[in-house]
Amino acid sequence: MRFSLFVHMERWDESVTHRELFENLTELTLMAEAGGFSTVWIGEHHAMEYTISPSPIPLLAYLAGQTSTIRLGAGTIIAPFWNPIRVAGECALLDVISNGRMEVGLARGAYQIEFDRIAGGLPATDGGKHLRELVPAVRELWRGDYAHNGEIWQFPTSTSVPKPVQQPNPPMWVAARDPDSHNFAVSQGCNVMVTPLMKGDEEVADLKRKFDDACANNPEVPRPDLMVLRHTHVHSPEDPDGWRPAAEAINRFYRTFDAWFGNKSTPVNGFLEPSPESKFEGRLEFQPESLHTTAMIGTPDEVIARLRDYEALGVDEYSFWIDNSMSHEAKRESLQLFIEHVVPAFTEQAAHEQSQESLGASAR
Repeated sequence: MRFSLFVHMERWDESVTHRELFENLTELTLMAEAGGFSTVWIGEHHAMEYTISPSPIPLLAYLAGQTSTIRLGAGTIIAPFWNPIRVAGECALLDVISNGRMEVGLARGAYQIEFDRIAGGLPATDGGKHLRELVPAVRELWRGDYAHNGEIWQFPTSTSVPKPVQQPNPPMWVAARDPDSHNFAVSQGCNVMVTPLMKGDEEVADLKRKFDDACANNPEVPRPDLMVLRHTHVHSPEDPDGWRPAAEAINRFYRTFDAWFGNKSTPVNGFLEPSPESKFEGRLEFQPESLHTTAMIGTPDEVIARLRDYEALGVDEYSFWIDNSMSHEAKRESLQLFIEHVVPAFTEQAAHEQSQESLGASAR
C-alpha cells in the first residue's frame, strides 16, 4: 500500500497571508516527496477560504518544477465546471511539464453554493451526468481527433493539444460513494477514490465491498486501484492526550463543511463561520471522542495497526488528508512523525517480501 498527501491552502482568518499558505503547501509537498509518498493531491474549490484551490493545475505545475519523483494529482476536477477540451489540454500540459507525473481525479461536485456561482444554479445533484459524459470524452481527446455530440457538450472535431506524455493515457480516478458511481468508474477503467468522512472503519470495508462488486460486474476490465482518503494526524506516544487537539480541530473542519454544504448563509469575503456546536447535540459522530476513533488519529503504532487492516482489505493507496484547521506547525509535526515512523513499517515490509520472492525464484 502506497501513501499520498491530500492538501489545500487552508485559511481560517486573515492573520496568515495567501502567500504564506502557498509556501506552507509547498513545504508539506516537499516533505512528502522526501518521505517516499507516491502522489500529492490538490482539489478544486471556488470562493471559499477554508479550502483554497480555484484550480489545482497551476499549483501542481509549480510543484512539478520543485519536485522530481512525486506524482501530481488533480483531485478532483469538478466535471460541471469544465469543458472536456479544457480538461484534456490542461491535464496533458501538466503531464508534459512534469514529464509524465500527472494523475487526474474527476468528480460530480458537492457544494450547491459553488454551483450557484459557477454553473448558473445547476442542481449539484445533476453533476453526475456531466461526470459520465466528461470521462470518456477526455480519454478520446487524448487519443486524437474526436467530435462530440452529447447531452451536455457538443463540439466539432478537436483534439488535445498537447498530448500527454503517459500513453495510452494518464491515470484517471473517479470519486465514488454509491454503487452506481463505483460501477461507472470501473467500467471506464478508472481508479476509484473514496472517503469514509466521519464514519468508522466499517465504512471503509463497505466502500471496498462496493468496489469489489463493481469489479465483479465488469470482469473484462483489469482491476483498477482503490484509494482511501481520510483525515490523518499522528501524535507522539509521549503525549497521550495528543489526539484531542486534532479531534477538536477536525470537528471544526466538519462544522465548517456543514455551513458551506448547507448553503443557508452568504459568505463574507470567502469566510463562513462553522455551524454551531449546538446544532450537533446528540450527533455522536461530531464528538471529539468519536472522531478520535473514526479519523486516522493516534500514535505511530496505533496508526500502523489500522493501516495494516486497510492494506489487508485490499486498499492500494492511503491518502493522508492533512486539511484539519490546525496550524501549519502542527501539520508539519504530524506529517514528520508519519514519515519517520509509519512509512518505514510498510516500505521495510515491502522490501522484505520482495527479497523473499527473489530468494524463492533463485531456489526454483
